[in-house]
Amino acid sequence: MSNTARSITIIREQILSDDWYSLKKYTVDYQRTDGSHQVFSREVYDKGDGVTVFLYNRVQQSIILTRQFRLPLKIQGESGVLIETPAGLLEGEDPITRIRAEIEEETGYNIQRVTKIFDAWMSPGAVTEKLHFFTAEYSHHDRINLGGGVVEEGEDIEVLELPFQQAVLMMQRGEINDAKTIMLLQYAIINKLFAVDK
Repeated sequence: MSNTARSITIIREQILSDDWYSLKKYTVDYQRTDGSHQVFSREVYDKGDGVTVFLYNRVQQSIILTRQFRLPLKIQGESGVLIETPAGLLEGEDPITRIRAEIEEETGYNIQRVTKIFDAWMSPGAVTEKLHFFTAEYSHHDRINLGGGVVEEGEDIEVLELPFQQAVLMMQRGEINDAKTIMLLQYAIINKLFAVDK
């Protein structure tokens, strides 16, 4: 039986929490590949879709990353501080408008030209978020403030400008272990974003 022919019905939806984001419990009637039906429950966290960007300077061979507190890391016994690409939630805006705003809020750079490269589901087993990935070139002339995030949202973001090769080494050593950042570093390597034009 093909995936498109299967019957999948949401029988029940229950709100478990609706504070920072929404956590719901769903009961599903799922038609298996052999045609039989199975009923099961799953909890799904809905935080909305998001955006992220690989900010790079081809001439300097450098990139802009951020460092900030992430509670789940602390809960898991790590430092709680994560190095990552600038990112944020759509908050009702289109992805291009939102990523430009996130770049300025987090890094202080005013970037008008961004390029969409792909979308990806980040944790489809339990989270609804689809992330829109972008690249954008920056120069020091684009910086209009210090960035740092939105204080009212509890953000305290450190802006890092690193040589691209140093960031790659940090990824290989496990010092950069954020999924979206690893994906964008790999994208830069595969697509030779730092190749010198001749």
